[in-house]
Amino acid sequence: MSTPPDGLPVYRVLTGPDDASFCHRVSEALDLGYRLHEGPAVTFDGENVIIAQALVWPTRS
Repeated sequence: MSTPPDGLPVYRVLTGPDDASFCHRVSEALDLGYRLHEGPAVTFDGENVIIAQALVWPTRS
């Protein structure tokens, strides 16, 4: 597939608390065919660890 399914963008950033739900969202994107773009960004908001993970759709060059 040359483009992401369901009209999704080729570049996505998922964010949220570092919990099982976030991990499932990233796993679902990987299952669709996205690839991780670099490592995650992590911060602390005073209560929770917040994580951001960029994903890209692989393109043929």
